[in-house]
Amino acid sequence: MDMVQILGLVAGACTSLAAVPQLVKTWKTKEVENISMKMFLFYVVGMSMWLTYGIIKSDLPIIITNAIALTFHALMLF
Repeated sequence: MDMVQILGLVAGACTSLAAVPQLVKTWKTKEVENISMKMFLFYVVGMSMWLTYGIIKSDLPIIITNAIALTFHALMLF
């Protein structure tokens, strides 16, 4: 694995894990009143496209990080 792939994985991990604090807070408080569902919907659509792009390009950092992020953001929608 070269430095560019490592950079991609680290950057993707940061953006993928950005939703975790909101997910945990929502899970603990069971409150979703102040959450923008439209924002999470746009994230899910965008990450689905990035995941598709990564699969087409066979780019492992894009595939892994967007699959993780897609999972977290999709959980917020439900």
